[in-house]
Amino acid sequence: MNRRDVLKAALAVPFLSGVMTGGVASALAAVGGSAVGGPRSRVRPGDPGWPSTTQWNRLKQDVGGRLLKLESPFANCTATSTTAACSEALKHIKNPYYIGDQPALTQTSGWADAWISQPSAYAVAAESTADVIAAVNFAREHHLRLVVKGGGHSYQGTSDAPDSLLVWTRHMNNVTLHDAFVGHGCAGKQAPQPAVTVQSGAMWIDAYDAVTTHGGRYVQGGGCTTVGVAGLIQSGGFGSFSKNFGTAAAGLLEAEIVTADGVARIANACTNPDLFWGIKGGGGGSLGVVTRLTLRTHELPDFFGGVFGDIKASTDEAYRALIAKTISFYQSDLFNAHWGEQLRFHGDNRLSLSMVFQGLTSKQAEATWAPFLDWVRARKEYSFAKEAGVLALPAEHFWDADFFRQHAPGIMVDDDRAGASRDHVLWAGDQGQVGWFIHSFKSAWLPSSLLSTQRQSQLVDALFACTRQWDVELHCNKGLAGAPADVLAASRDTATNPQVLDAFALAIIAGNGDPAYPGMPGPGPNLTKAHNDAASVTKAMDELLKVAPNAGAYVSESDYFQRDWQTAFWGTNYLKLAAVKRKYDPDGLFFVHHGVGSEAWSADGFVRLR
Repeated sequence: MNRRDVLKAALAVPFLSGVMTGGVASALAAVGGSAVGGPRSRVRPGDPGWPSTTQWNRLKQDVGGRLLKLESPFANCTATSTTAACSEALKHIKNPYYIGDQPALTQTSGWADAWISQPSAYAVAAESTADVIAAVNFAREHHLRLVVKGGGHSYQGTSDAPDSLLVWTRHMNNVTLHDAFVGHGCAGKQAPQPAVTVQSGAMWIDAYDAVTTHGGRYVQGGGCTTVGVAGLIQSGGFGSFSKNFGTAAAGLLEAEIVTADGVARIANACTNPDLFWGIKGGGGGSLGVVTRLTLRTHELPDFFGGVFGDIKASTDEAYRALIAKTISFYQSDLFNAHWGEQLRFHGDNRLSLSMVFQGLTSKQAEATWAPFLDWVRARKEYSFAKEAGVLALPAEHFWDADFFRQHAPGIMVDDDRAGASRDHVLWAGDQGQVGWFIHSFKSAWLPSSLLSTQRQSQLVDALFACTRQWDVELHCNKGLAGAPADVLAASRDTATNPQVLDAFALAIIAGNGDPAYPGMPGPGPNLTKAHNDAASVTKAMDELLKVAPNAGAYVSESDYFQRDWQTAFWGTNYLKLAAVKRKYDPDGLFFVHHGVGSEAWSADGFVRLR
C-alpha cells in the first residue's frame, strides 16, 4: 500500500437498507423497471440465443477484423511445464504495461470470496468510435453481457466478466493539446481555455508526458501512471495535488460517450448536461462507453516535492502521543492546498511520512516541517527508522522518465519489453499493486470536524485503536476540505459523494496477497490468511467508524462488500444518477458491480431481478 514510496528515494451486498431514503428507494425501483417488462436473462456460450459463428464473423467484419477470441495466457500452464504464453506472462507478472496489453487479464488478479480475473469470451479491440458503436449494438441486439476495459485497474473487477463481450479501448490512446478549447454548443457561453483531449484507452502517463513533461502545464489526474484516464474520471479521481486542483472529474470539459442505443453523444455543460454530470464521478461502465475526454489544464507550479521518513515510538504511550502531535501538526500547518498524499500509522508503533507538496520551494517546505521534526528529535522515546528528508524538483520533471533515469535511476521502473515506449514507466512503489490478490479493502472519508480542538483526541484514540488491529493510511489528497473555494465549487458540480467536500482525508485500511490468476503455477491464493486479514481489517475500520459513523467511501477504493453502497459512494447524488441511468440505459445494458442501477440485476449481471 506504499503508493508514493517510490518518491522517497527520488526525493531523499444488500440492495437497500433502512438507511436509504424513500426518494432514493423510489429511484432505484424506477431504474429496475424496463420497457421489456419482467425478468430477462443475458445469454452465455452454449445458450440457444448465443450468436452463431456467422454472426460473430459479421461483427468481426464490421470492426475491421479486430474481434478477438480470448484465452488467458495462464490457460495451459501446469505445475511441471509451461507454454510460451505462460512463460512470457510469468516473466512480466509485475509489469503493468504487459498486463494492460493483455485483453484477457486485469491489473488485480482477484478478491477473496468476491471475484477472480477471468477473460471475456470475445473482445473488440476498438480503434475508433465506430468500433465501439458496433460492439454496443451487437451486445444489445444479442442480449450479451457487456464489459468495458481501458486501464483495467478496477479493484472490484468491474472490467472483468466471463462469458461476456469486452469493449477494449487500449488502442484508443491519442493525446491532443489545445490552446483555446470551447465545448461543442458552448460558443459564446464559455471562454476559450487551455485543455487536453485524451482518448479513453490512454493512461495517465500518456497525459502527463504530453501536458507536463513536453507541454509545461498541469492536468489533474491520478497518482499511478498506468491507471486509465477514462476510468479515473468516471469514478471521480484523485491525484497527489487534488487539494489544490480538485478531483479529476471536476476538470472535465467535454466527453464523447456511446450510449446503450449505439449513439455517440457529446456531453458537456451545454450539450446533454445531465449525462455530462453523470460521467463526472458516477462510476465507470454504468452509463455508456466513453471514447474521448477533454480536460482543462492549469498553469504549472515551479516545484513539486515531498517529505518522507519513518518515525518509531518506543512505547504505546509514546506512540499515542506521536499520533496526537501528527494530527495537531497536520491541522495547523498541512491542512491547506499545498499538501497531499499520505500519513501511515502502523501497528508496530511507527509513523510513515509520505507527503507531497506543490507551489513551495524546498526551503519553504523545510521551514514548515521544522517544528514537528524538532519536537521528535528532542525526545528520546522516538527514533528515525528512516531519516526524514525534504526535497523538491522542477515540476516539469515530475513524470519525466529520462530525468529520473539520469538523476535517480531505479525510482521509476521501465516497461521491460523490447521496443517499449521510453515514456512508459511506473513508480517503483506502485509495483506491489500489480497483479495483487486483495484480501480486504475499506475506505472512509473523515470529516474535517475531527480536526477541531474539541475532537482531535477522539480521532487520536480511534487511530491508535485502529493500529492495534491493522495499519491505517490517511490519504490527505483524497479529501477536499482545505481546498480553495473555486476548487470546491467545481467538485461540488460532480456526481461524487458530497462528503468529499468536507473530508480532510480518505482513510484506507487494506490487505492483499501475491498475484493469483486462475491457472497460474503456484499455490494459489492463501484464503485462510485472506480471511484472517479481512477480519482484522474490519475490526480496524470499526474503530475508526466510531468517530465517523456515517462516513462515505470512495467508489474506486472501497469494500467489494460495501453495505449501503448507493449512499456510501454517491450520497444524495444517487437519486439524480438513477434518473440519468434510466434515461440513457433503461434496459440496463451497462452493468458493473455496485454500479448505478445494478440492484436491478443478479450479482453477475446476467439475470434481471425486477
